Amino acid sequence: MREVMNRRQLTQLGVPEYALVEAVKAVSSAATTHGMRGADLKRQVKQVVESPEQFVEDVCFGALAATLLEDQTLPPLQENVTYQTWGSDIDEGAHTQMREACKLPNASGAALMPDAHVGYGLPIGGVLATEGVVVPYAVGVDIACRMKLSVLDLPLDALESKFDVCCRALEKGTRFGVGSTHQKPQQHDVMDENWNITKVTRQSKDKAWQQLGTSGSGNHFVEFGVLTIREEDKTDEKFSLPPGEYVALLSHSGSRGPGAAVCSTYSNIARTKLPKKYEQLKYLAWLSLDSEEGQEYWEAMNLMGRYAAANHEVIHRLVSDLVGGEIVAGVENHHNFAWKETHDGREMIVHRKGATPAGEGVLGVIPGSMGTPGFVVRGKGNASSLDSASHGAGRCMSRKKANDTFRIQNTRQELKSQGVHILSAGSDEVPGVYKDIHEVMAAQSDLVDIVGQFDPKIVKMCGDGSRAED
Repeated sequence: MREVMNRRQLTQLGVPEYALVEAVKAVSSAATTHGMRGADLKRQVKQVVESPEQFVEDVCFGALAATLLEDQTLPPLQENVTYQTWGSDIDEGAHTQMREACKLPNASGAALMPDAHVGYGLPIGGVLATEGVVVPYAVGVDIACRMKLSVLDLPLDALESKFDVCCRALEKGTRFGVGSTHQKPQQHDVMDENWNITKVTRQSKDKAWQQLGTSGSGNHFVEFGVLTIREEDKTDEKFSLPPGEYVALLSHSGSRGPGAAVCSTYSNIARTKLPKKYEQLKYLAWLSLDSEEGQEYWEAMNLMGRYAAANHEVIHRLVSDLVGGEIVAGVENHHNFAWKETHDGREMIVHRKGATPAGEGVLGVIPGSMGTPGFVVRGKGNASSLDSASHGAGRCMSRKKANDTFRIQNTRQELKSQGVHILSAGSDEVPGVYKDIHEVMAAQSDLVDIVGQFDPKIVKMCGDGSRAED
């Protein structure tokens, strides 16, 4: 059946894009029910657009009128929120996503880190501050994915003299891949917490216990390396080491299946509550922290943060026990999270997706790749970045292109000649798929100071080719 009036014509009559579906249904109904056509139909549509309150009870135009009236009660999209960018090697897609995020009605600040690239909703490396609302996809799927570095009391030559022991410790003390579990469930106090705070956390508790102490796929890793401390840091009593070289263990993992379930559940809820006016922002749908769903997500997100920390604690305990070393110092930080912070005298919800806290004196770890160094850093508290820094080097190539371009077997031989041993990994994680970590660090020299450098020596990642979880 030929359309009575198409979308272009309806737009010319003043119908906003978000109401076009209702408008098409309305004119079709009016044509069928009342035989309305041509100028009469156009005149009617204009009247509905100008005075929707008069048509709420109309059989044909009631739904359109209700949608237009809803628009009048909603705040407009933001036009004045801008963001500063660190680094120049950032694809336009990431900027497009960042500009869309700045339009959120509750947005109050933003920043883009030098490791930024396209994500889902908010770009990886994106920082978004809101007031009174939380955005599940601005946090991400792998909630509270984090880095943890532990310094061991092993002699520096242990990575060579006990090479086989170190390799076995990584092989036996870790599990990788989508759905990976320990055959014997591990123990941690986090499992004694209240997992009944939401339906999804209650349903995920058994899986959480099975996956405790494991890592996902993609860029998750556990590796031994040499940590070189450049200067003693007095800002954190847990990480006050004299300058020198140390054996260290570095890991990257998150909240695994339970975190993904929390994200999926509450992002779907947020989208169902999103007014049609904001349809273009559906991947950035938000939940009010005054709502029941918003409070549930906030509690579940924080539980996932503690669970992710527990994952790393178990991994480091298992691996250090297997290698026969004691942990004498450490530093950790997470990304893919939202924090309540005060900026410009206002409480804000600061989402850091693939970005980490870098408040004044705050310590963190920014890794490079399997063949390039990572860095222990101290935040400078730069207000323009909302006290943030990058979470890594950042990808410069898609996983598909990486798998078409590289072969892990070739990379393994190249890195071995450089003193880096790869136990397992995918071709989509070779150094060539990442930005130059030294350029990334130089681009954010006003955000962090470098305290030490970590050079990977024995690396284990997921090698089964399964999709990344974050």
